[in-house]
Amino acid sequence: MNQNPWQIIEKEVSYENNWIKVIHHDVLLPSGNKGVYGVVDFKNIAIGIVALSYENDIWLVGQYRFPLNQYSWEIPEGGCLINSEIPLEAAKRELVEEVGLIALKWTEIGVIHTSNSVCNEIGYIFLAEDLILTKPSPEETEILEIKKVKLSDAVKMIMNNEITDSISIAGILKTANLKNII
Repeated sequence: MNQNPWQIIEKEVSYENNWIKVIHHDVLLPSGNKGVYGVVDFKNIAIGIVALSYENDIWLVGQYRFPLNQYSWEIPEGGCLINSEIPLEAAKRELVEEVGLIALKWTEIGVIHTSNSVCNEIGYIFLAEDLILTKPSPEETEILEIKKVKLSDAVKMIMNNEITDSISIAGILKTANLKNII
């Protein structure tokens, strides 16, 4: 079962920009029939940070997400350049940029594949604790709303579909489990 049943006949890059590459594959399906498969190849690693206070509050970032055409509440997130940046260093940078926090304690709590049926994006999730407040400095593509909520309320937001982002869901639920909230 662990062997790859897919055979690639031919592949070509259909589209590419600074963040992604879309690859069209002509394949033999596991059944042996001919087919096609499109894969989005990400040039960055996704990073998510659950910033947790001593009182079990976390910081959420609200922003309009272009691909979804809707507003989204998420944990602080960003990208890590593959082969030129360490995920933890990217997490530290993103936490300051998005919410203006510096953490003295960091723990990697998860690695996820964000949508493994169409892309190869991998995400690292960190728990940031022992927090110091500083000034945020969002990127020019970000208009962010920041709010602090109880970790237990963030879990409720997930259950009520108010938080739908996969990295946020994984990070919040893993943190709630680690801290015996759920």
